[in-house]
Amino acid sequence: MTTPLGATLEREHRTIDDAILRFVDAGPSAATREQHIALLDAVAVLRRHIYLEEQYLFPPLRAAGLVGPVMVMVHEHALMWPLLDQIERLVADRDFDNAAQQCRNLLEMLNSHNMKEERILYPQADTLPQGDLDELAELLSTAELPAGWVCGGVTIT
Repeated sequence: MTTPLGATLEREHRTIDDAILRFVDAGPSAATREQHIALLDAVAVLRRHIYLEEQYLFPPLRAAGLVGPVMVMVHEHALMWPLLDQIERLVADRDFDNAAQQCRNLLEMLNSHNMKEERILYPQADTLPQGDLDELAELLSTAELPAGWVCGGVTIT
């Protein structure tokens, strides 16, 4: 793995945040179709990012003793997940003003959440055994979000 795992995950944070910000900064009524698509793509990338963390990154971090920080991240993912659903619905309904407001709420959550991951979990991830790092690097480039998967802590009604 040439790029550290933490740096790869941080770069994905920036890509997601940037697409959401472009939609918000354009102004809901001025946002182009391309920005709507980019926003929905960012939501999909964020869902996949959460999946990869919860299914593949967090288990070895828990085993390394980071149970508390991982629990906090899973809880925060569960708070974001319904917001992602809502953003998708609002864009589909062409309610761009409310979508932009929910995007601002999401960005606020992500700002705090990402900082914790980047300062606490990702540096520890980079110290995992090389076999784990190689597997995680492969998954980052190939794994897809399974249909119907939801993050930990989310109850389906």
